[in-house]
Amino acid sequence: MMEHFGSGAAALEQASADEGATIKGAVEDEDDEVVAMIEELLLSRIRPAVQEDGGDIFFSRFDADTGIVWLELAGSCAGCPSSSVTLKQGVENMLRHYIPEVVAVAEVESDELMQTTSREQSLEDRLRAAGIPRD
Repeated sequence: MMEHFGSGAAALEQASADEGATIKGAVEDEDDEVVAMIEELLLSRIRPAVQEDGGDIFFSRFDADTGIVWLELAGSCAGCPSSSVTLKQGVENMLRHYIPEVVAVAEVESDELMQTTSREQSLEDRLRAAGIPRD
């Protein structure tokens, strides 16, 4: 499959108008085709590598206007300082190589991570208000 993506050949062939039907499973919208290719790469190549390090990665959305793929990191990758390096050098490079429509990758913070961060900030604010130095 990776060889096919790298060859520049069409991902799907359209049935001729004479046949009166489309190929079973053909994607009619180009954006849907791009999303399908993104998900295929994530599931077959990227996710297994991320899972080896105790993390996980999930597709959130693809913005066709900007070319940005939004991904959510979970497990040990969520909140990890080196996750941005993983996204940019690993995931983004691979997606851009195989899918020309992809321009960049961005991280979507999960609700759980956002709630944890909010609680931590709240605790820090309370400690600061109580005059307890943060060291």
